[in-house]
Amino acid sequence: MRLNSKQICEYTGGRVLVEPIDASKLACGITWDSRTVELDDLYVALPGEKVDGHDFVAAALRAGAAAVLVQEAPDEATRLLASEMGAAVIEVSSTFAAVTDLARAWRGYLRGHIVGLTGSTGKTTTKNLVRDVVAASFSVAATQGNQNNELGVPKTLLSADPETEVVVVEMGMRGLGQIAELCEFVKPDMGLITNIGESHIELLGSRENIARAKAELIEALPSGTGCAFLNASDEFTPFVLECAEAQARSLGVWRYDGSAAEADETADAYATDVRLDDEGRPRFTLHVAGEEAACELNLRGLHNVHNACAAASVGARLGMDAATIASALAAAQPEAGRQHVIRARAGFTIVDDAYNANPDSMRASLAMFSSLATSGKRVAVLGDMGELGDYAVACHEGVGRAAAASGLDYLVCIGELSAHIARAAREAGMDADTVFETDSIPGVLGELDNLLEPGDTVLVKASHFMGLERVVGGLVN
Repeated sequence: MRLNSKQICEYTGGRVLVEPIDASKLACGITWDSRTVELDDLYVALPGEKVDGHDFVAAALRAGAAAVLVQEAPDEATRLLASEMGAAVIEVSSTFAAVTDLARAWRGYLRGHIVGLTGSTGKTTTKNLVRDVVAASFSVAATQGNQNNELGVPKTLLSADPETEVVVVEMGMRGLGQIAELCEFVKPDMGLITNIGESHIELLGSRENIARAKAELIEALPSGTGCAFLNASDEFTPFVLECAEAQARSLGVWRYDGSAAEADETADAYATDVRLDDEGRPRFTLHVAGEEAACELNLRGLHNVHNACAAASVGARLGMDAATIASALAAAQPEAGRQHVIRARAGFTIVDDAYNANPDSMRASLAMFSSLATSGKRVAVLGDMGELGDYAVACHEGVGRAAAASGLDYLVCIGELSAHIARAAREAGMDADTVFETDSIPGVLGELDNLLEPGDTVLVKASHFMGLERVVGGLVN
């Protein structure tokens, strides 16, 4: 983003309360966290139930903000500070809405490709892989972390420059119409769907409705020039194409398939000769757009072959060759909290997958965990999964059966719903003496203190609200 105070007012319908010392000065970044303000940022004061951004306007000004957006006029002392700092203070009716207004306007300045990305699982990992692949040949801006909501999506657009060649925008959703609303100002010309799973089934009621909601991304692509990247092995891909009227609108369609057993070799990107090394990292032959290349991932688990093929299809569509794509995939690193392997000082290994979970990612993580070579015991710490509604009990039972089949030596379950994981694991054959239940982080750490020895490996996974990063922190320390 590079906008002066006059442009910010024009695009947000705001009015200047304090004039900047230099009307031509550009705000070159955006943040609503006063702790992260950098020189010449635009600080947006967002109201909240617990924290009100208006309380930190002065801190943002002292940190060097070029302008601040407020929906409540600041006091005289803050206005005087803004004048002293040479910064603009702009009042709008809603600072939340202003962020989207700015992104909508800034989208008109962007000349590169906009890749929208969504799916039930693997969104952030696939987004990172697309970013890393494309960055090998193009200038790229991409969603930071998993900031894929009504604030994170516009922030991603605003982080790009007009010269940026590819912008990768991760999009989350919690209901029908939400992706369509995001696409209204993102205006993607490429759209990628990782899969259609059970995440958000509480709100949408069925996988068909989930597919309908994800299809909004493909529906938003421009007729004749838009390109969709879809999972060849997902049973809902034909339904998505039908919802988007892909054939009638002459959309380009690239299909990818990273299935380890039977990849669809008619797909535009697929993998063969898939195997895992002793640490669960895939090695395979990548086939993309008629070329092939040997590929090794630093990410763990067979499911990441699929994510890699998705990213490869985007790279190939942009003209990259298979060797360059494979090299970029090999250099990609996992994020903290997403199957990040940590060697603890006490001599055991932690697989930190605590960032989030749903039934599909739980099964994938357990499969990955079972493939790891270890000289000691395999211990899994599994917690509750959210947003499953009436399906919650059945989904947790399914994870319990998967846990029993994965060759675990011990299972520690935390949370009310995870009691169903424990029960189902016992019913599926795990020895009752190897399955533990607790309702607290200290309880988990207490059980692990009794179980873990040098050479053991422990997997930690649950939905983010369970806070199992505290288990990882406890184990590390």
